[in-house]
Amino acid sequence: MSPTEPFFSYSEWLKHRFSGKLQKLPIDAGFTCPNRDGTKATGGCVFCNNKAFNTSYCDSSHSISRQIENGKKFYADKYPDMKYLAYFQAYSNTYAPVEVLRQRFEEALAAEDVVGIIIATRPDCVNEEILDYIGTLSTRSFVMMEYGIESTFDSTLRRINRGHDFACTVNAMNETARRRIITCGHTILGLPGEDEHMMLEQARALSQLPIDVLKIHQLQIIRGTTLANEFSSGLVAYPFADVEAYISLLVSFIRRLRPTIALERFVSQCPNGLLIAPKWGVKNQLFNQRLKENMQRNGYRQGDLYDSQMKG
Repeated sequence: MSPTEPFFSYSEWLKHRFSGKLQKLPIDAGFTCPNRDGTKATGGCVFCNNKAFNTSYCDSSHSISRQIENGKKFYADKYPDMKYLAYFQAYSNTYAPVEVLRQRFEEALAAEDVVGIIIATRPDCVNEEILDYIGTLSTRSFVMMEYGIESTFDSTLRRINRGHDFACTVNAMNETARRRIITCGHTILGLPGEDEHMMLEQARALSQLPIDVLKIHQLQIIRGTTLANEFSSGLVAYPFADVEAYISLLVSFIRRLRPTIALERFVSQCPNGLLIAPKWGVKNQLFNQRLKENMQRNGYRQGDLYDSQMKG
């Protein structure tokens, strides 16, 4: 963590691994999830609508190579001499036999200017064979496994129709780290049934995992989801009064996180046509600036409560 920054940013973490500008290229490789196809459940997680984060060029009917080329054109005007990380984002990207994964991942890595891959998946969608293959892949290219953790509480995981418990997450992340694969976790603050104490307690549990990078964002109520139906029926209330309430909670959360975890994201914004709540109207860059200013104004830093928390 930089002495001048209140938290360890993902961009700072990346600078130790790459030179020049990097852009993630989201890819839809045509996978699904075990809580959608009936293996464990149907309907998926109560908050999930993949249309909320798939970019316009993502189309699973197109090859991986074509999606990458379309993605390059999409970002062509941003920077010259850009390098790319192919981001297998939609659904669970290890939910297939190893032979299928090998074809998808190798095709992405063979594309010009692609310098690595990020694989978003669920902790119940990996096994020894898959992790052994990805571990071998990571010896010749940048590979990061991004696990949807969402919550460390089993009661919440059952409530959101997740289909696995937290012990499954712990095992998957430990096995991934044991193979020296970079690990990223994704968690959501404000899930149904969780109060402030529960949300802050998760910082302790997450800090004990071998997480290199963490993505955090607020709960979003998105059209076309079970949660949206519950919200419209009055069964679920939105947990944060306004953006400042979320920032206050987030600051307390970051202060309890292990300081060596790089933080990639703090807020998410799905397209306005899909978003029901919250409608804060604050862009990511401005949000990050307000978060940083809050921490600097109060003299807070990532992990300044971590040691006392571990002793408590």
